[in-house]
Amino acid sequence: MANAEKAQAASFKSGQLVMAKNKAEWLDLFADDAVICDPVGVSPLDPSGEGHRGKAAISAFWDMVIAPGQIDFDIQSSHPAGDECANVVNLTNTMPGGVVIKTTMVALYCANDAGKLVSMRAYWDYNKVADQLAAALG
Repeated sequence: MANAEKAQAASFKSGQLVMAKNKAEWLDLFADDAVICDPVGVSPLDPSGEGHRGKAAISAFWDMVIAPGQIDFDIQSSHPAGDECANVVNLTNTMPGGVVIKTTMVALYCANDAGKLVSMRAYWDYNKVADQLAAALG
């Protein structure tokens, strides 16, 4: 299997594990030195804009971003090429208290020869999501 197909398979599994709230198996998808940029660039989720690098940082990202809510990860289209796969995803996050946040993102997954993810880069508008949250909380 080419790395693009490995990246695509890992991306599909990642979404399934996020929805199942299976942190241990999700973390196992990543190489030890992997990096997650979600969203890409500087944001309150990543003040440096350099991403969450390594298993400890990725685990902390899960605890901060994924664990609090119930996420529905709906892949609209998937495009494997080279060592990567780009997915267009509709994401719905139902937060504690019933607040629902929705966004569409483009998520890029890159896999190594072993099929482990070495990077995940998600492109979505943080400010739009923050505005939804502020409106919901009134």
